[in-house]
Amino acid sequence: MNVQDQVKAGTPKANVPLNEWRCPMPNIAQLIGGKWKLIILQILIFQGTKRFNELRRAINGVTQTMLTNQLRALERDGLVTRKIYPEVPPRVEYSATQRALDLQDVFLAMHGWWVKGQQGLKEPAK
Repeated sequence: MNVQDQVKAGTPKANVPLNEWRCPMPNIAQLIGGKWKLIILQILIFQGTKRFNELRRAINGVTQTMLTNQLRALERDGLVTRKIYPEVPPRVEYSATQRALDLQDVFLAMHGWWVKGQQGLKEPAK
């Protein structure tokens, strides 16, 4: 199997030189990395559509400016959609796109990893 086939299959062999294997992790980190993006996505994926202030109240410590910037970045990257209703005052709702919903298994795997790690940290019963 050549390098391109391995990359398409997602299974690089150990003998493939690193400069020929293009790991997508830097791109993934760009899309969903940072302090707030994963939290925003987790809420929208598992709790559904939310208004801006609902998100702001649900995320402890995020500022209005930071939440706005993160939502704009997620929207630009195709992970969140924004729907504006022509009302006074305007109502804006944010939803996870299918691309974001495809991350549900990743979130569940991270949750399982966390739970497993926490079990190893518990003190034994006396």
